[in-house]
Amino acid sequence: MSGEYFVHSSAVIDGDVTIGSGTRIWHFSHVLSGSDIGANCVIGQNVMIGPRVRIGKGCKIQNNVSVYEGVTLEDDVFCGPSAVFTNVVAPRAFIDRKGEFRPTLVKRGATIGANSTIICGTTIGLYAMVAAGAVVTRDVPPFSLVVGAPARFRAWVGRSGERLSDDLICPRTGERYALVGGQLMTDHENS
Repeated sequence: MSGEYFVHSSAVIDGDVTIGSGTRIWHFSHVLSGSDIGANCVIGQNVMIGPRVRIGKGCKIQNNVSVYEGVTLEDDVFCGPSAVFTNVVAPRAFIDRKGEFRPTLVKRGATIGANSTIICGTTIGLYAMVAAGAVVTRDVPPFSLVVGAPARFRAWVGRSGERLSDDLICPRTGERYALVGGQLMTDHENS
């Protein structure tokens, strides 16, 4: 471990873990070996990370989330309370499937809503939003809002998280977006 960060006395940090400066890890959380947590993250209560998980800088992981091996969170990802990541498609208690973990990537600035489920092997695109309770079974395009079970496209959202109307201008920031080949893009980000 290195840098200046806060770990609550009830949290457990295994060996061979890197924690970035300014990160705070709260009550009853557990960071398993080989994990790397970036700077300025907030890890809520009862969060389990790892083993061998990478969390980018500026991430916020709310209470009761387990980020399993095979999951990567890029910078500035938000995970709502009790969000669920899986690491195998067809788990059975009596079959060891550790060799079948499928990687899951959550790209920069994405939001994972409370009580949502992210099935392994998917990618959540830049600044995408997964609604509370949604079940993601396939890749989520950048800047899209998905809802339901299974999760389906509902609308485009800007970097600020605001829903975009037909003119594709963010009502909060005035940032302009354009559809290019079915993907939403802005001059600020290249998706």
